[in-house]
Amino acid sequence: MRDNLVTEKVLGGKIDLDAIKTLKFDEKGLIPAIAQDVDTKEVLMLAYMNEESIRKTLEEKKACYYSRSRQELWTKGLTSGNIQDVEGLYYDCDADAILVLVKQTGVACHTGSYSCFTNPIMEREQVETKDVLEKLYGLLEDRKVNPVEGSYTNYLFEKGLDKILKKVGEESAEVIIAAKNESKDEMTYEISDLVYHTLVLMVNSGVKIEDIKNELISREK
Repeated sequence: MRDNLVTEKVLGGKIDLDAIKTLKFDEKGLIPAIAQDVDTKEVLMLAYMNEESIRKTLEEKKACYYSRSRQELWTKGLTSGNIQDVEGLYYDCDADAILVLVKQTGVACHTGSYSCFTNPIMEREQVETKDVLEKLYGLLEDRKVNPVEGSYTNYLFEKGLDKILKKVGEESAEVIIAAKNESKDEMTYEISDLVYHTLVLMVNSGVKIEDIKNELISREK
């Protein structure tokens, strides 16, 4: 459990507004804020907050930052749709930095990457911290909101539900054929195609991966 609480599990949890008085803002009234995926723990971005943006974040449960270049508040994703639903807000041991735990819709970086931290200075081989399905889902959501010319994904969204359903049906048949051929490699390839097109269908219909997880959890119970 984290000790330094500004807000913990703000959705149905508790908020300690007095904690704001503990924060050490700089001479411009700002404090660094690091956004982190609440589920995968992947670090998404670094921004700045002031007291007003913190209070706005707590009130609306959406990450609100302060733009140093524009000198104004900005709610993440207000124009792009890549919003950050806030589930926790913590300050560090020196009270001079904030950790924002978020559920990220779409991507966090303006470049189109899920995280802003993609340029390595040093790295070692490691397992991806974010589930590949969730990363793909986020990319598909972004493609729907921000079309890219020549993108097959955007082609599917433009053609609409009937086209997407046709592809899901075709890929399902391909999986069946691969299974009958008893080819693991062929099945892996075809199932991957089916998963991709199923995710496109989910995004198009507004079904979240979290919805599927919750349904499976309810069945387990």
